[in-house]
Amino acid sequence: MADKRWAYVGLAVVAAIWGANFGFSRIAMESFDPILFAFLRFGLSVPFFFAILYWKEGNVGIPIRAALQLALIGLFGVTLLEILVMYSIKYTTLANASLLNVAPWPIFAALFAPLFTKESLTKRLAIGGIIAIAGVSLVILGGAEGFSISSENMKGNLMAFSISLIGALFNLSCMPLMRTYSALRVSTWFITFGALFMLPLTIGAWGEVAWSELGIREYSVTFYNVLLCTVVSFIVWNASMFRVGAARSNFFRYVVPATAVAAGYLMFDEGISLWQMGGGVLMAAGLVWISIDRKNSSS
Repeated sequence: MADKRWAYVGLAVVAAIWGANFGFSRIAMESFDPILFAFLRFGLSVPFFFAILYWKEGNVGIPIRAALQLALIGLFGVTLLEILVMYSIKYTTLANASLLNVAPWPIFAALFAPLFTKESLTKRLAIGGIIAIAGVSLVILGGAEGFSISSENMKGNLMAFSISLIGALFNLSCMPLMRTYSALRVSTWFITFGALFMLPLTIGAWGEVAWSELGIREYSVTFYNVLLCTVVSFIVWNASMFRVGAARSNFFRYVVPATAVAAGYLMFDEGISLWQMGGGVLMAAGLVWISIDRKNSSS
């Protein structure tokens, strides 16, 4: 049980790192094309992944069959997902994108988990999930933008909603592979393939960057994205997810928008409403309820 507690801590910390990255990425977008910056994030992380994998396990290989599976996971879970995230923000409001991107993801993970793993939807997980969903909805909708059902946002809304479905299936598809290979090996290879598929999409964007004018701020943001948001976070998230289960783990994604709101307050002087603070408390209560599932307390 102690190992699972550390896994829950790992999930929460990683989600907070990803949430804070909304603020750092906003800074990066002043200098980089969005798809180019996404490629830099994943592409520059590849050598680190392979170095750590070789150091930890003595080799970096993967069988052809597994490589084909991981290539497909990388295509959908890294390349397509990153593009959808960027364009959903372009074609709808930030509140819509955040809510439709984040809120349904754990629900889809819980619903489809039995197809990939032996996980089941427990009563405690369902109750905790409902509480967490209510909390994260208040965090997102309690801001100035609110939720919009305007027809002009429909394209972006559909993109954001599809992120939740694809993302949940992406997480779940890794679970069977991690029963044979380590979370580190699985992460290394699907990120490598995702970066390779993303590379052709950056053609034309490289020459638009004023590379000689980049300073410590831009390099610091890139460093944060590559090492913390990608290398450390994917290794910790996948290892923790394998330990406690995909359905339970994905509810911790609700920490992402809460941390993003906090980052906006600290970095850009954006306001935080009482509704958002209350939502954060409610979300935390739901996640604590999930993480102390009595059914697994003896394991």
